[in-house]
Amino acid sequence: MYSEDCYFDVRERLRAPKLGCAADNLPNEGNANLMWLVLYIVLGVAVIGTLSSAVFLGLAAVGVLRFHRDARRQLRSIPDDAHLPPVSVLKPVHGLEAQLKENIESFFRQDYPDYEILFAADEADDAALAVVREVCARYPHIRARILVTGTPWPNPVVYNFHCMAEAAAHEILVTTDSDVEVDPRYLREIVPPLLDPQVGMVTCVYRGKNAAGFFSGLTAIGMSVEMTAGVLVANLLEGMKFGLGPTTVVRKDSLASIGGYTALKDYIAYDFAVGNLIARAGYRVVLSGHVIDHVVNQKSFRRMWQNQLRWAQTTRYSRPKGHFGSGLIFSMPYGLLGFISCALLGHWGLATLLLCAAVLNRLAEAWLVGWTVVRDPEIRRAPWLYPLRDLLGFAVWFASYLNLRYVWRDSRFELKGTRIALRQTSSDGR
Repeated sequence: MYSEDCYFDVRERLRAPKLGCAADNLPNEGNANLMWLVLYIVLGVAVIGTLSSAVFLGLAAVGVLRFHRDARRQLRSIPDDAHLPPVSVLKPVHGLEAQLKENIESFFRQDYPDYEILFAADEADDAALAVVREVCARYPHIRARILVTGTPWPNPVVYNFHCMAEAAAHEILVTTDSDVEVDPRYLREIVPPLLDPQVGMVTCVYRGKNAAGFFSGLTAIGMSVEMTAGVLVANLLEGMKFGLGPTTVVRKDSLASIGGYTALKDYIAYDFAVGNLIARAGYRVVLSGHVIDHVVNQKSFRRMWQNQLRWAQTTRYSRPKGHFGSGLIFSMPYGLLGFISCALLGHWGLATLLLCAAVLNRLAEAWLVGWTVVRDPEIRRAPWLYPLRDLLGFAVWFASYLNLRYVWRDSRFELKGTRIALRQTSSDGR
């Protein structure tokens, strides 16, 4: 009688599949080989992602050095009050956003010799206007006006800016969101670069200011680190060719060179587009060394996800190649992939190394960008939030390729390239 012991360990099969056993099941052996191949492919992807995120961290470090150098140069070139030009601040409002009164009031406390503030709302009964009127009454020495514009254009905020620009008394226009808080030197530091006629626009980075808890904090730390790192690297590699929505500063002549706000009426990423078009028109776009606060109020995962997805989709359509490549700047997803694949292959040392490298990468980026550039206090209190945010960022990046609609304010938008193809408001009954 003939017998043969064909017992085998799965790990042995993955390392070196044995042939010639009479009881071997060839389909099972094929599955084991396939599993072995898949694990090594996953490990290869993890190693590539770990290396690419390390390269990005290095570029961010150089970008940080350039940012500080440029910021020092800008501070040295601020003129005295007699040479600071008058400016018009344009601020659209919509509803009772978090810390709205504090945000608005910060613009009335500017250490700047001559400026006016224009507010615009879609509807006359917008709840934000009562807050605006209250703050205006407390600062009668600052010229302020309120406009009610309606929403005839696909992008209602761009129409707000168009109406305010038409009514503005001064040549320099400072456009800013309602969820932004600034310090008293804001205007004094962001306006002077526009005294150079070759500069057509100024924009600035921002730190997230958490106003609503855990989910809001994930968005805020993403603004402070992930968003800022991307801007610094873009500025390093190709110069500023876009704007950042919380603040852009333009002259009326540079704005007119691209057709004014009319040319932007159906752009979803109007802030990116205005900077991009001004750069194409031959002007320089300058990244200011001034940092502002962007107040974040997202109390639920759903609101946070919608907000993150909207940003990712606008970036996807505005900078398709850059957005696709940004899938390689994340670190934690590749560290986890490497850990899991190495653990299944029995390489526990390499598994631990890849995971630790990913965590250290994100902690280093958080300190380098989130603390030395934007001075976000959350980086010191809870640095572990950024590795978690990195995982969320990768999920949002992936999801940005799955959906063509996004939600903003009380409207749903459908995109066609960089343009708004369909806009539905809550009044449409949808």
